[in-house]
Amino acid sequence: MGEIMLLIFVFVIAGFLGVELISKVPSQLHTPLMSGTNAISGITIVGAISATAIAVSTSNDILGTVFGFLAIVFATINVVGGYLVTDRMLGMFKKKEDKNK
Repeated sequence: MGEIMLLIFVFVIAGFLGVELISKVPSQLHTPLMSGTNAISGITIVGAISATAIAVSTSNDILGTVFGFLAIVFATINVVGGYLVTDRMLGMFKKKEDKNK
């Protein structure tokens, strides 16, 4: 029970810290910062896969497997979304084709 409480505490503190840090970043920097952190988000996927594998191999706890699967899904959404936003941002800087050609 103590281990779960510690993990919940770390999760809540990380959430508050994330909100506090993001709220201090000017809106003009959000997209460039997102494009720069896609590699870090990729590491999150590797960590989620590792944690899920450990949860499955050490015990057949269905709750740990479900949370691990959700962690993998959310981390993947984060990475794909980051790349889509970066692609859209870079598309804004491309020259527009002349439609008369």
